[in-house]
Amino acid sequence: MTALIAAAAFFVLLHLLVSGTALRGALVGIIKEGPYMGLFSLASVGGIVWLSMAYGDARALGPVYWDLGPGARHAGLLITLLALLLLVPGLLTPNPTSVKQEGALDKPDAVKGMLRITRHPFLWGVSIWALGHLLANGDLPSIILFGSMLALGVFGTVSIDAKRKKALGAKWDAFAAQTSNIPFGAVLTGRQKLSVGEIGWWRLALAVAIWAGLVWAHPMLFGVSPLA
Repeated sequence: MTALIAAAAFFVLLHLLVSGTALRGALVGIIKEGPYMGLFSLASVGGIVWLSMAYGDARALGPVYWDLGPGARHAGLLITLLALLLLVPGLLTPNPTSVKQEGALDKPDAVKGMLRITRHPFLWGVSIWALGHLLANGDLPSIILFGSMLALGVFGTVSIDAKRKKALGAKWDAFAAQTSNIPFGAVLTGRQKLSVGEIGWWRLALAVAIWAGLVWAHPMLFGVSPLA
């Protein structure tokens, strides 16, 4: 369990206290942007592998704090579908909040598709995915794993907003005024109109296909069926 806690702390702090603070600028000033991105990517992949292995080792050891029954597991399926409907199109949509995509702000149609829903579709997809798994898994190792992913997703949006505001100034302020961090916030307040066609039906279909594939492969990949 100690290894799982350490892995979760490493992964979360790597993104919130290194990537999201002035420490990033200091490191880039020392080793330059290219080497920093390479080392950060390597550390991120290593963190994911460590986290996955530590979770596998601790999975059968922790106490269970809740078991909400089959209803929660079935609800988790729908919640993870919603997560992928944000996550997959979000990855495939040009977004100034993404790495090396700040130039998207210079386009006249910068706010379109998924960005009308939220300017952080990927991170909110991760957060909702983690929430769905927390509903279905109340054991301590799962709480640590999915709880850390939920915290990283939610606080990561705030960290990126602060970093982009500092770097991009007025251009970011104009973009933020037209969009929302919280999903559907800009739509509900009248600053945007939902346009499913702009998102791209193929992106949505791909998200559903990936979700179905993960549900089917879940027993082989993770040793448990989400349908059981």
